Amino acid sequence: METTDAFAGLACGECGTGHAADTVGRCPDCGGALSAVLEPADLDREALAGGTRGGLGRFEPLLPVPADRLVRPDAGETPLVEVPGVADGVGVASVAVKDEGRNPTGTLADRAAVLTVGVARDLGATDVALASPGNAAQAVAAAAARAGLEARAFVPSRAPFVNKAMINVHGGEMTVVPGRYDDAAAAYREAAAGADWFPAGAFATAYPVEGAKTVAFELALAPDRTVPDAVLTPVAHGTALVGLAKGFRELEAAGLIETVPRLYAAQPEGCAPVVRSWEGAGQALTPVEQPDTVCGELEIPDPAGGARVLSALAETDGGAVAASDEAILEAATTLAEAGLTASVSAGAALAGARALADGGVLDPSAEVVLLNPVSGNKEADILRSHLMSKGV
Repeated sequence: METTDAFAGLACGECGTGHAADTVGRCPDCGGALSAVLEPADLDREALAGGTRGGLGRFEPLLPVPADRLVRPDAGETPLVEVPGVADGVGVASVAVKDEGRNPTGTLADRAAVLTVGVARDLGATDVALASPGNAAQAVAAAAARAGLEARAFVPSRAPFVNKAMINVHGGEMTVVPGRYDDAAAAYREAAAGADWFPAGAFATAYPVEGAKTVAFELALAPDRTVPDAVLTPVAHGTALVGLAKGFRELEAAGLIETVPRLYAAQPEGCAPVVRSWEGAGQALTPVEQPDTVCGELEIPDPAGGARVLSALAETDGGAVAASDEAILEAATTLAEAGLTASVSAGAALAGARALADGGVLDPSAEVVLLNPVSGNKEADILRSHLMSKGV
């Protein structure tokens, strides 16, 4: 496995044990999630902010693998879209949407997939596999197709049709499991127990977070912009939020930014394990027994990165907020009316921002970023159904 000069190896977030870069899976000693340790030399802010290379590839000095080992170095570099009318409605100085729906398969999961699948290929894997509500499975299938690997996806029957269709179109092998995400995850674990598959799911290795953290690099290093005061992130397993925290902290440690924004986790009330734990003074996460939300991508009752999400919220002086499905759908519609092809999940971020502002948590002078993790085109039926229920 080829690595960058900055990559110092892997470390377990629970027991602290160090491991070699080619360690596959979670910590061999305690089963905890592994994290990549980066020790970059002097960094050139201008080169990271622009330079001749685009996409994730330009952040090579802060990545574990060289740019040419990424399946698609051009993934990422998504726009940050100002929505002044939304800011007025929330009651803050500015609101901008980081539109991850512009990625290759229309999801932030592409950032994780192009790096993780590249590592799998370099370690000699022939198959990558995961359970997913839908979007990550499609992203991994597309990346695997480019890398010449087989992709195996386990998705719940309620996954959006476009995800299920495109997993197959990309050449992936798909198992549709009746029920919800937990059912698909159980089927994956049973099948993977006797197979030699590289695990490509959230927190199954250190590498999905390494792809996701590049969102922080783009937010912090964009020309003519300052680091936002707060970032609202829809949370499922927590890859995006943990990645944001790691990315901002690495930039701070390198002296490239002076402050880290407050990070807020947004979840639907029908499946809000992180919010419940946060409101319970950061107690250990208790899985949601009967999850029920229209936000299928966020319906993860026992998030793999739950403990790390809670740590990231505490370290950044952030928080967690839940909103009803109705409030989330209304917020998604608001973003659509502002001209954004935003997802239902993005509605959770906006609904959360509204609740935080109403509660006095967000200052009227705050500059806020909302993360749109997936294109609304994948959830058009949900958004249209919401409008029809209102007689529109």
